[in-house]
Amino acid sequence: MTVTHHPSAETLGAYAAGSLDTARRLVVASHLERCGVCRRAVGNFEAVGGALLEGLPPTPMDADALTRLMARLDAAPEPATPQARPAHDMSGLPACLAPYALGRWRWIGPGLEVRPILLPQAGGARLLLLKGAPGARLPQHSHSGEELAAVLTGAFTHDGGRFGAGDFEEADESVEHRPVVTPDEACICLIAIEGRVRMSGVVGALLNPFVRI
Repeated sequence: MTVTHHPSAETLGAYAAGSLDTARRLVVASHLERCGVCRRAVGNFEAVGGALLEGLPPTPMDADALTRLMARLDAAPEPATPQARPAHDMSGLPACLAPYALGRWRWIGPGLEVRPILLPQAGGARLLLLKGAPGARLPQHSHSGEELAAVLTGAFTHDGGRFGAGDFEEADESVEHRPVVTPDEACICLIAIEGRVRMSGVVGALLNPFVRI
């Protein structure tokens, strides 16, 4: 498998710094499972961050710091019993998704379905699986916020090129495109989406009230 499209340096740096929300972090993590180039880049970011921390001057501790720490440890609750991992009805999902339950598939257009991934906390981007049948066409659309997508299976094309399994795409308010699934097999993408998808053109105006992504 040859990975052609990668996250931006800014996105990889934010991942290494731990500043991405859960949905975005999981999409990047799913790409890293397949891309050694980006894993090495994240390792470099982490190394630079560690070197910067080592270069900071030490901060003196308060005289009672140890006493307060021990009091917090004594008051700490018993660790919770580990929860069983959700039983997924889909094989081949990235390992980073194993702890998360899946919602139901929902039809959004001819040959197109979405399935939410249920994150434990509210806020931030939403996380979902988008599945397109062979040859399916998404309507021309833009975004009211950032969208990160990692291709899990199959492939799609648009003006930006061909995106196959392992590839990564970033889009924001400035991007308008119309992905088309290649005709050889279905395509499933893991998507973190902020805001809403806005359909363009006459058909899009008709679909917008019904297609809520």
